[in-house]
Amino acid sequence: MMKKLIVLLFTVLMVSTPLQLLAEENNNKVLDLNAKSVILIERNTGEILYEENSDQQLPPASMTKMMTMLLIAEALDHGKISLTETVRVSEHAASMGGSQIFLEPNEEMTVEELLKAVAIGSANDASVALAEHIAGSEQAFITMMNEKATELGLEQTMFKNTTGLPEQDHYSSAYDMAMIARALLKYDFITDYTSIYEDYLRKDSDNEFWLVNTNRLIKFYPGVDGLKTGFTQEAKYCLTATALKNDMRLIAVVMGADTPKERNASITKLLDFGFSQFSHHLLHEGHEQVTEMDIIKGNKSTVPLITQDAVSILTKKGENLEQLETEIILKENVVAPIEAGEVLGSLKVYLDGEIVNEVDLITEESVDRASFLKLIKDSTKQLLEIGKP
Repeated sequence: MMKKLIVLLFTVLMVSTPLQLLAEENNNKVLDLNAKSVILIERNTGEILYEENSDQQLPPASMTKMMTMLLIAEALDHGKISLTETVRVSEHAASMGGSQIFLEPNEEMTVEELLKAVAIGSANDASVALAEHIAGSEQAFITMMNEKATELGLEQTMFKNTTGLPEQDHYSSAYDMAMIARALLKYDFITDYTSIYEDYLRKDSDNEFWLVNTNRLIKFYPGVDGLKTGFTQEAKYCLTATALKNDMRLIAVVMGADTPKERNASITKLLDFGFSQFSHHLLHEGHEQVTEMDIIKGNKSTVPLITQDAVSILTKKGENLEQLETEIILKENVVAPIEAGEVLGSLKVYLDGEIVNEVDLITEESVDRASFLKLIKDSTKQLLEIGKP
């Protein structure tokens, strides 16, 4: 059984058209894009704002490295690695062709330097070096990549390497790339690297290397701060780009454009369309406390619950909200111990009776099991309360 709490939110706005119908209306190729497959989504809600052939399996080229960076970000977040620790480069990593920073076997670089090489310069050798450092071998890391794809529910993706270099049965789709980008952007620090236009490695040495971002829109489209380009003869020109404007973050993916100019033009049209046609309404920040719940046999009687991610909705510009309904659903009879970050409920947002967003509610702090003495005291207190007239 779940306990349900209903909260009504009223605003001065009013909505008349469901967003999913808007997405269908926008899929009539009105943007005249020159690419095999495209998609535009909003980051917080995951709403699809525009798509063409977004489930088509295609080679993702170096956009593959978004999954590589996602696993790197997770390893950093979980404390498995640190930005300052040193990575020794293997002969295998140093042998990678294509985009590279010309690592030498047994050369040492920090995790942060190699992450910059991947995020800015799309370096294949740096990607493999980090993969080996995290998983022990590139093949073990590839297994992690495919496991993560399954975890994210990606049905049109299979990875055979960490770089995106051409290989049979290495494929993804525009939709899956957008979902990987959405997961990657949960780690705010990643755009600290993907937004850098130029930097240097091995600075002030004989082997100084100039990094220039392969995503030129970083410099030429306001608000773009990532994420990843890709090119091979088979894949043609690809790009997953993200931009932030007026508190709304969009993710646009283009696969299979004939030229970099057409690729960038298609991304620009997608972003212009999203920012001009839609508005973002933030209801709760990520990690914002929205309620608390009782804990049985804990050293604390209650624990705060916070949103795991931001809670927001989208509307078509010119159409406003009249009424929103949010529903908080909590687990019942939760017994200590409880770990910080444990999912104990969810917050659902409804518009016109249909769910438009759902975010897990997690514990803000741990709750240890109560001592024997506290359990005796609590039981005695409950008995005394029951005995009162």
